[in-house]
Amino acid sequence: MGAGHHHGPAGSEPHGSVRWALALIVPLALATLAGLVWLWPSDSPSDAPSTGTLSRHKATVVEVVLGACAKPADAPIDLGGEPVVEAEPVDPRRCGTATLQLTSGPQDGQYASVNLPTGPGSHVYEAGDDVLVIETPGVEGVDRFQLSDHDRSDALWTVAAAFVLAVVAFGRWRGLAALAGLAITFTLLVLFLIPAILAGSPPLLVAIVCAAAVILAVLYLTHGFSPTTTLAVLGTLAALALTGILATAAIGLAHLNGITDESSFYLDYNYAINTQGLLLASIIIGSLGVLDDVTVTQAATVRELAAANPSYGFGDLYRAGARVGRAHIASVINTIVLAYAGASLPLLLLFRIGEQSVGEVLTNPVVAQEIVRSAAGTLGLIAAVPLTTALAAFTASRNRGIATALPTRTPERI
Repeated sequence: MGAGHHHGPAGSEPHGSVRWALALIVPLALATLAGLVWLWPSDSPSDAPSTGTLSRHKATVVEVVLGACAKPADAPIDLGGEPVVEAEPVDPRRCGTATLQLTSGPQDGQYASVNLPTGPGSHVYEAGDDVLVIETPGVEGVDRFQLSDHDRSDALWTVAAAFVLAVVAFGRWRGLAALAGLAITFTLLVLFLIPAILAGSPPLLVAIVCAAAVILAVLYLTHGFSPTTTLAVLGTLAALALTGILATAAIGLAHLNGITDESSFYLDYNYAINTQGLLLASIIIGSLGVLDDVTVTQAATVRELAAANPSYGFGDLYRAGARVGRAHIASVINTIVLAYAGASLPLLLLFRIGEQSVGEVLTNPVVAQEIVRSAAGTLGLIAAVPLTTALAAFTASRNRGIATALPTRTPERI
């Protein structure tokens, strides 16, 4: 597979550059492999709480019969400030019963009647919808099955197929390599990162090993094994290490413990997971996707500059590459902040409803955690530009010196 940003002639790199790259990458790869083997979760039974005898099945809504909604409670809802908000009436489309035909499990093909869910955030169901239901054995009537959610499996497969076709149609073999890299990333996250953290391994250490494995596997698979890719790998690893150091310092300075919602509280209470370490791990994994894009671009940019301007030395290459990097960083930083703001938009709306001041919102643990996440990731991203640019400029200038010192071969006469 070709390198993602490689446009120079094949085999134009001096052998010294390849040896230098291997001398750095091989020990890192072996250390990462050792970390994967050491931290890989065992297949021992989990201590997770049992889910009881409940079972989930797929079904199709055959008929919906709407009925009268129960009157909402007269007690007002107190949000901790004024004004007091009265309870909203229930959506009439959520009141009544539905007839389902089960499409999975031992009762496949049978019919069942269920009550429509009326709780906050419940879905509206119509005839023809594919749904998921929860069965409680030993209970008869409409209470035996409960509507849980819409069945989105077919829709997600359709979206995934469209995504794969678009990537392959546009990227061809490069697109296939990118999809293979995505599969490796997903596999490491699902089979290593999450189980290892649940097994009690330190979240920060697990995240570092997982991130290094993703970098080594995905970058070389996507962009090919070349000195340019190696420089991007080294720059990404260095910037990622700096991100971890900065995030650790910022979390300690802000006195964040990683517990900001029900999910983190549940993990801390029931599984004794280090939620502060989990926050650090999430910052490292979240920064990885943007870092590799920046480092690959910088390494390839310096390589092209060296090829187009043979007279450029280290200083010229570094300054020209840094100018490109600054333009790239300016747009990426805005992307990072907008991504975190978009993910936290419902929470920001709740703060606005509660009429909290800007200072109270910013110092809230949930928002403060996102600020630290954004700041640490951005600082690591900024550091990636000079680190990778300097490595690429040094390698390019050193290669030119080696190539100049090599004797020129006179073409043989025929």
